[in-house]
Amino acid sequence: MTEVTLARAQAGDGEAFRELIEPYHRELQAHCYRILGSVQDAEDVLQEALLAAWRSIGRFDGRSLRAWLYRIATTRCLNYLRGESRRPQPADPLDQDTRWSGPLRSDEPWWLQPYPDDLSGLAPGPEARYATRESIALSFVAGLQHLPPQQRTVLVLRDVLSFSATETAGILGTTPTAVNSALIRARGNLPPTPDPDEVPLPHSPTEAAIVDRFVTAFERLDLDELVALITSDVRLTMPPEPLELRGPQAVGGFLLQAHLGHDLKLVPTRANGQPALVLYLPDPAAPLWRANGLVVLTLRGNQISALTRFSNLGLLARFGFPRTLQRA
Repeated sequence: MTEVTLARAQAGDGEAFRELIEPYHRELQAHCYRILGSVQDAEDVLQEALLAAWRSIGRFDGRSLRAWLYRIATTRCLNYLRGESRRPQPADPLDQDTRWSGPLRSDEPWWLQPYPDDLSGLAPGPEARYATRESIALSFVAGLQHLPPQQRTVLVLRDVLSFSATETAGILGTTPTAVNSALIRARGNLPPTPDPDEVPLPHSPTEAAIVDRFVTAFERLDLDELVALITSDVRLTMPPEPLELRGPQAVGGFLLQAHLGHDLKLVPTRANGQPALVLYLPDPAAPLWRANGLVVLTLRGNQISALTRFSNLGLLARFGFPRTLQRA
């Protein structure tokens, strides 16, 4: 930020304002996503926050543009969470006639959405407790949604973004003592997340080998190979559906039964720092593949410990995928 650019923005120059905020746009969107758990909500709230910043840039004191933008974005997120639209709705009762064996009621936040890797540009600060890939991982974001909004926000500001207690207090309009108290409670209440040392590195040969084996087994509907690839405590969840499946036989059986009799096409992508696959099924009436969903894989060692399936096809555009592909 230069004094000249700031002065231009405060004089009403929209291009200067965009120049000021551009370096922070991606990290602010990832921040809103961590707090809200939904890419769509994060985009909407961030747009409101940036509009509010533009309207109030004349009152910015020039000290820390980043902290000022985070204060506006965080306030907007908290206001959104106070609204009725963000309160978890009761799930419908499970269908007792379901074909899948062993369905359980899921505690996964129903509003959870995957986050494209190319949007998550953030280098953690020196005091951050979480590496970049940990702080955007689907299980971490899902775990945050179980915390009260204030605890959730404090944990993200302190342990992910490395703001000091004093800076966090300024962003939230509270005291450092209150921030430290909320942080202790948040750390104690955050559901456990995978040990990062057990997760293969992104784009590593180990990760690629697991994904390749899974794609081959899934496209062939090879139950034995699918079961061999998943851990004994594997979970399959399908936000916003209120159920989950646990265990190799239940998860492998679901994948087999749900797609039996169909050709499959799986196209690799990445979400939340994890491997993901876009699932296409053949159109019976046209030479097309039609998108059916996106599956995010959580890896542990050389196996898959969780699958999170998203059926909202509106999300695919954010990952750069069309809803249809031509069949050869």
